[in-house]
Amino acid sequence: MNDILLDVNDVNVYYGLVQALRGLSIQVGVGERVALLGANGAGKTTTLRTISGMLAPRSGSINLAGQPIGGKPAFDVVREGVAHVPEGRALFAGMTVEENLTLGFASQPNDRDVLHHRRDRVYDYFPILRERSKQAAGTLSGGEQQMLVIGRALMSEPRLLLVDELSLGLAPKIVAQIFEILETVNRDGTAVLIVEQFVHMALQNTDRAYVLRKGVVVDCKPSAELLGDPALIRSYLGEGTAA
Repeated sequence: MNDILLDVNDVNVYYGLVQALRGLSIQVGVGERVALLGANGAGKTTTLRTISGMLAPRSGSINLAGQPIGGKPAFDVVREGVAHVPEGRALFAGMTVEENLTLGFASQPNDRDVLHHRRDRVYDYFPILRERSKQAAGTLSGGEQQMLVIGRALMSEPRLLLVDELSLGLAPKIVAQIFEILETVNRDGTAVLIVEQFVHMALQNTDRAYVLRKGVVVDCKPSAELLGDPALIRSYLGEGTAA
């Protein structure tokens, strides 16, 4: 593995009295792509929310490039270099594409030149967003909205991008297109930690994968190794695993 960028060590998270993560430990290397897999309720979304500061761990540590971020407010975690693309595409529907992207820059210094540079870079990744820049976000297609949510996250120029359920409600062709763009983002230096229901597509587009069950890491393997063992995938994730 590359030099460690994200180090989550022995993290425990609760919702009230219910423990959601149990001694969770995962790592993401600099420039690495990692999948987080598991059946519904395994703790995947909770893991991303905890890393990004939306939830505070009861115990354990979360470090980014050796600096502690566990328990910090989400806006501080963004400044440290973590951007979170949550499940559900929480866009400001009445605002334009350009305005939504600008909001992703809000946690950064007010430098218009940097803003324009980052926005142009997002438009290079997603040319359709440049064409739709003056269009209200709520009028975009589902795939375009997902591109906008990812683009907004990239406006903070993160070292680590967290993506939760990229494919939700999208046609496989659109999902494949967005995965290709994420590969380019990754090649440009951004590490990616992704939760994805289309397990085979996630494994085809990542270097390693962790498997969670009831808030516990039960396995970690190179993605290609898991991809080549369908029986192992079914044993972890069930017969109904999306291909």
